[in-house]
Amino acid sequence: MANVLAVGVATLDIVNEVEAYPAEDSEVRALAQSVRRGGNASNTAVVLSQLGHSCEWAGVLVDGPDARPILGDFEKYQIGTRYCRFLPHGKVPTSYITLSRTSASRTIVHYRDLPEFEFQCFGRIPLRAFEWVHFEGRNVSETLLMMRQAGKDNPQLRVSLELEKPRDNMEKLFPYADLILFSPAVAEYCGYAPERFLQEVRRSAPDAHLVCTLGEQGAVALSSCGEFIRSEAYPPARLVDTIGAGDTFNGAMIDALLRDASLAQALPFACQLAGIKCGQAGFQGLKIPAGCE
Repeated sequence: MANVLAVGVATLDIVNEVEAYPAEDSEVRALAQSVRRGGNASNTAVVLSQLGHSCEWAGVLVDGPDARPILGDFEKYQIGTRYCRFLPHGKVPTSYITLSRTSASRTIVHYRDLPEFEFQCFGRIPLRAFEWVHFEGRNVSETLLMMRQAGKDNPQLRVSLELEKPRDNMEKLFPYADLILFSPAVAEYCGYAPERFLQEVRRSAPDAHLVCTLGEQGAVALSSCGEFIRSEAYPPARLVDTIGAGDTFNGAMIDALLRDASLAQALPFACQLAGIKCGQAGFQGLKIPAGCE
């Protein structure tokens, strides 16, 4: 349907499932363990691939055994890595995740020993081959250069930005995005309720769709026309795995807007698909909500 470039990190996720989250200084037995490919931008690319788009991922990996599960998963979902930077030494970013079967909550300890993807590498990507580029809001100074370049190289290119965590000077990125996706943690850090926070962001991003997820309360958005839109959450019958629910939401938003859906249509679709993700382990076989094909 569309050619999409996702820029960010890919991780090796080691997931230990436990009955309930352990108390400090205790010892529990894992009920199951899995090794997965993770990372926000790479998860979003996997979702978009399942929704019919042709995706490329751009990031940094180590040329070694730890990268093989990541590359194998990309290949499985037909996600290209031709613009990836491979380093001869280092450690693939690794997330050690404890997943509670009782609550489906996840606690993550993340370790990384790799540099971020840089503008120098991004500048070699032929952006005219893409309809959409999605950025993780990391490494603000380099991401700012990339976002500026994206608009120069391909004025028709649509740009989305995810900000899961607050970053110094993150507001410098806002004017260069068509869609900005915030977590509630960013709004809380800035000291605002989500709706008020989006109004404040509007000052720096007058033409963008602004979205803030609200967890169990769904999501709220402020359209480029200044209209507030809200959607309820769509929890599954049984919570199984919340890992990557936000990345699924982001992929669904991008997909809907690429299909020329309105923001009022895109927001509930994204909440529905995120809910479906929470009802299954991993990303494989995500089903499009009925009526949203």
